[in-house]
Amino acid sequence: MASRLLLGCGAGTVGHALIERARERADPVHVVTLDPEQREFPQRDVTITAADPADPSVLAGIDGPVASAFIGTDSPERNVEIARAASDVFTSVPIVAFAGHEPTAAERETLSGLVGTVLDPTAALREYVGETVTGQAAQRARHLRSLIGDCEGELAVVLHDNPDPDAIASGVGLATLARSFGAEAGAYYFGEISHQENRALINVLDLDEDLTELDAPEDIAAFDAIALVDHSLPGVNDRLPEDTPIDIVIDHHPSPEPIEARHLDVRSEVGSTCTMIVEYFDTLEVEPSEELATALLFGIRTDTADFSRGADRLDFEAAETLLPRVDTDVLDQIERPMISQETFETLARAIRNNRVKGGVCTSCIGPLRDRDAISQAADRLLTMEGVVATLVYGFVDGTIYISARARGSELDIGETLREAFDQIGSAGGHAGMAGAQIPLGFLGEETENDDELLTEIVREVIDERFFETLSAYGRGDDRSGDEPDQWRSTLSGR
Repeated sequence: MASRLLLGCGAGTVGHALIERARERADPVHVVTLDPEQREFPQRDVTITAADPADPSVLAGIDGPVASAFIGTDSPERNVEIARAASDVFTSVPIVAFAGHEPTAAERETLSGLVGTVLDPTAALREYVGETVTGQAAQRARHLRSLIGDCEGELAVVLHDNPDPDAIASGVGLATLARSFGAEAGAYYFGEISHQENRALINVLDLDEDLTELDAPEDIAAFDAIALVDHSLPGVNDRLPEDTPIDIVIDHHPSPEPIEARHLDVRSEVGSTCTMIVEYFDTLEVEPSEELATALLFGIRTDTADFSRGADRLDFEAAETLLPRVDTDVLDQIERPMISQETFETLARAIRNNRVKGGVCTSCIGPLRDRDAISQAADRLLTMEGVVATLVYGFVDGTIYISARARGSELDIGETLREAFDQIGSAGGHAGMAGAQIPLGFLGEETENDDELLTEIVREVIDERFFETLSAYGRGDDRSGDEPDQWRSTLSGR
């Protein structure tokens, strides 16, 4: 199992807090520090290396895979030294650095150039005060409350099809917020909720009564107002008619098309839609229940890969706001659900069918029994040594479903999928995580009764379009003839 690497932690208050937090987690943790107090402190499931974390040779000699690295001394100067070494050694690993106490502007700038995320409490406080003064969050919240108050009938909060934890929790959250203002509201979705963690989220927290499956697009006509959460366009990743008037959009995904809504809140820099919902609760001084707080935190953690993928300052602040209200025992039950045989079979096929070209791993699963498992397969294949991007796909009910991931590179996987597949289906997402849906009808092949032949055709078409787009995206059209083994250096930013 990949370790979470803590560099310099133990040499200050932040480091000590992280070590204590690590004791509560099941993930293996490896600490590299010169701090004698920390070296002598016995920790279960925590490996301590007594060495200089600013020495590249020490970092390069760490055994086993590294999932993420955190730099956490109290000294800004020391954090810069460690960041230089870590950025040279861990080119494909998310690195987060604490700025330290009272960093200079030059130290902040240097850290920002070396690592993916810099946590600066001074800057965060200044930004928070600035936002409070300018009132952006307050303006958004007041506008949302006013619009909800205008609803004469029920507000339908529509999740994207086959919703994930971020969509489920943010949808239930917005409906709960609306009801707190006296409005009639509910969360609705098309498709299925089959992923074992998604089912655990609903079952353990008793969210069944808060979610209603819609049978047909025409059902939406019964509602007075429509809100979209975790997606932004009707008819794209939901079964609403494309011309459905939308009143509210709250989403953290960039949209490939203009969005029309009476209340529009799309912030692609935020790691989770649940984070945005927490901001509304906090600003409007509405306290979520223990069950909802637990669901919202789970949504934030899953969409940010436990704050290691695309996490923004607001995601950390939202988590901090929720933690006192969260039932950690219930959260643990949700995060460790039973995995179905169908999911194991899908993961096995993804591993068995994978193809790697220049650091990019693709896998065609073929016919799907559990479509939610392809996202788990994409995450799992991304842990393979030397792999910087994954594309996993399969088909069911006349649709090809695609899930993609990327890490530690200049590749924007969301933009790549839009370029490759938007003309034949719908695609979107973030730089590190994206998905697409493509109707099988575009193939124009009579293969309905031959899954083996259909699998080969789908693999050939999807892989070809994806790698052609990768070549153009990473190298430029004039270099599209480069050999596949040259792509790795492009995608890793070297």
